Amino acid sequence: MATSLPTLVLVGHGMVGQRFLEAAAERGLTETHRVVVLCEEPRPAYDRVHLTSYFSGTTPEELSLTEPEFIEKHGIELHVGDPAVVVDREARVVHARSGLTVAYDALVLATGSYPFVPPVPNKDAAGCFVYRTIEDLYAIEEYARNNATVGAVVGGGLLGLEAAGALQGLGLTTHIVEFAPRLMPVQVDEGGGAALLKTISDMGLSVHTGVGTQEIVTSDGAETGAVRGMKLSDGSELETDLVVFSAGVRPRDQLARDMGLSVGERGGVTVDEQCRTSDPDIFAIGECALASDGRVYGLVAPGYEMALTAAAAIAEDDAAERLTFTGADLSTKLKLLGVDVASFGDAHGATADCLDVVYSDSRSGTYKKLVIGSGGELLGGILVGDAEAYGTLRAFTGAVPPIAPEQLVLPAGAGAPVQLGPDALPADAVICSCHNVTKGEICEHTTLPEVKKCTKAGTGCGSCVKLIGQLLPKSGDDGLCGCFRHTRQELYEIVRVKRITTFAQLLDEHGREGARGGEGCEICKPTVGSIIASLAPTIGADGYVLAGEQAALQDTNDHFLANLQKNGSYSVVPRIPGGEITPEKLIVIGEVARDFGLYTKITGGQRIDLFGARVEQLPMIWARLVGAGFESGHAYGKSLRTVKSCVGQTWCRYGVQDSVRMAIDLELRYRGLRSPHKLKSAVSGCARECAEAQSKDFGVIATANGWNLYVGGNGGMTPRHADLLAQDLSDAELVRLIDRFLMFYIRTADRLERTSVWLDRIDGGLDHVRDVVVHDSLGICDDLEALMRAHVDRYRDEWSETINDPERLARFVSFVNAPDTPDPTVRFVPERDQIKPELPLIPLEGLAVR
Repeated sequence: MATSLPTLVLVGHGMVGQRFLEAAAERGLTETHRVVVLCEEPRPAYDRVHLTSYFSGTTPEELSLTEPEFIEKHGIELHVGDPAVVVDREARVVHARSGLTVAYDALVLATGSYPFVPPVPNKDAAGCFVYRTIEDLYAIEEYARNNATVGAVVGGGLLGLEAAGALQGLGLTTHIVEFAPRLMPVQVDEGGGAALLKTISDMGLSVHTGVGTQEIVTSDGAETGAVRGMKLSDGSELETDLVVFSAGVRPRDQLARDMGLSVGERGGVTVDEQCRTSDPDIFAIGECALASDGRVYGLVAPGYEMALTAAAAIAEDDAAERLTFTGADLSTKLKLLGVDVASFGDAHGATADCLDVVYSDSRSGTYKKLVIGSGGELLGGILVGDAEAYGTLRAFTGAVPPIAPEQLVLPAGAGAPVQLGPDALPADAVICSCHNVTKGEICEHTTLPEVKKCTKAGTGCGSCVKLIGQLLPKSGDDGLCGCFRHTRQELYEIVRVKRITTFAQLLDEHGREGARGGEGCEICKPTVGSIIASLAPTIGADGYVLAGEQAALQDTNDHFLANLQKNGSYSVVPRIPGGEITPEKLIVIGEVARDFGLYTKITGGQRIDLFGARVEQLPMIWARLVGAGFESGHAYGKSLRTVKSCVGQTWCRYGVQDSVRMAIDLELRYRGLRSPHKLKSAVSGCARECAEAQSKDFGVIATANGWNLYVGGNGGMTPRHADLLAQDLSDAELVRLIDRFLMFYIRTADRLERTSVWLDRIDGGLDHVRDVVVHDSLGICDDLEALMRAHVDRYRDEWSETINDPERLARFVSFVNAPDTPDPTVRFVPERDQIKPELPLIPLEGLAVR
């Protein structure tokens, strides 16, 4: 391409390379330069930090950091799968593998790093892998599926634990071999390592610390064979079919060496404070660079800082004098195998005259250590198992916290009278270390999407997102969240009147400006999902809760139509209206529980709960139950759970009405009705109240003249006695008023607001509700009744819908990449002739200050 513009060549297109391109575009370099990118991998830059999420269903496209529009808009020439192989510094020309040659005026090396593989015999045998790229993951996945049942990871650091989690997720029995005496030796100390070891071992992974790998054992004793085991330095041998090397990385500096640039003794291209190499026209950034402080940084945040520094230096703008790279914060926060692990500042107490404040609870796998300086300043810390306070603590590093150190590590309820909140942080506290964004910069915006767009905070490792949400200023309105200015009630009316059937449409048309075109948040997504589900019959939406986009809006329970339990298994609750069940159906439940080995319990709501089902077993269990005439009891949903009843006048000498028949009628009428919170009901056959109707969201008590209707009861954490709404009602009058009451509640309640809270909050309280639903003071009762008729007419059982659709059945697997493999972490032990989750109890260790 002929051009008179100077040429800027970027060698490497990983996360740091992409950040350099963005910084170059921000500084106008894409306007003043021809920009050419030579990328070795067959795809543009992607999120390597979250690489392991591929095994939980994230696609390579979703991991991508490169928008085609960005490349096209800025005229960037991107060559994927075509790395630089030779650089002629004298001629100032880069030669690519394809034969492409590009003359450069400025050259930026962002070649990253390569995995270190220990020089052990047979390290390249079939079944040996590294864990670095998407292509590596493809290869591991394919080999594990066809050739392996046991896997071993060499290395117990950050990437090693992620690799171990991936192997376990693929269904392999997994070992971790770490040469150091503890896991994650760089980030955590002995106490943190012990807590991490205990938790990870409890997950079913075998950990071997303090030993090295001496040899890979193969099927033919040579590198031409397949992996069959590992010999360790303590003389032991592991049987394994697959080995992943994750023993650290080394700078990819061979290209720099070949062109004669200065390289550190232990590797890394030597750069100055502006990221210039020994050749002033060549820069190096990221993991290939040896910074002026003598370190090679293997984290994304320092790489991003280098990218900004190099772009400013090449642009020679005002920022160039201010932007220098002399070192970086090594703080990290990750979730490894489901365990929160974080370290920040001087985590190991290398500073003179410092002391440690330690809290350890082995029972819960929690370890917290703060390093305090002689002047009371917070120098650093380590958090394992509970990293909730990481963002706030890291921001206070170097300063004296406003409360005592003990109060910063003690959990809530353990004697800590004051908790340090984000409001206590100074405006210059760095919240996002990946992009060096301060609290003050974040507070200039009102929504998370706006913050991400304008500052890039929250788009790196993601550890700061929660703290950003806490810092965002209040919008001054009663909007549902940072994505919508409207309340839940207003969104309900918008969806109903405009017949909006998707979350994306609602966000694009009615979201805050900064949120439009985004993905929403954890508040609005399930809320809107519930609204669309409750209005589905009248707006033309698919009433199936997992149809299309609706699936992505659901919480875990709704997503799998079952209740997730503490050990990762699920419980199944078939609907038993009124608690009435035939012997034949009771036998079927017993047979299902026996055949699938489930724990069985009669609930307080007159139903039978079956515990311990693995996710892939759910459709088979449902099929048996549906075949016997059962349907979903919606125990997982924000919907009607059950209508409890006594035996009523049919059997009881005190009963004055047929409470069983009425309970069955009501449960079948309102089954599956999505609402702001769960709904419970009961029908008592007389004033003796054996069904406890006055502790329910709507309860019915029989009288000699009909039925009394009570509303707003709650027997939960904050008990509330229900209020009498109307009395001596006929069957038809009772049903009509309940229809109106429920639809008025669904229409006007806030998200996750029970009827008891709603009744106390709503203006006018019970009197207003009575005026609306009994006397039709607002003239909306016909509309409310029509909405309920539509729900009743369009009801479909979700279990039946799922088991009859092969595409819907495909989601019910423990591992998307190994659908026939059960989750090995879901384990049980016997108790009282049934099963219970295998959850060890370890004594509590208290607070220690040393």
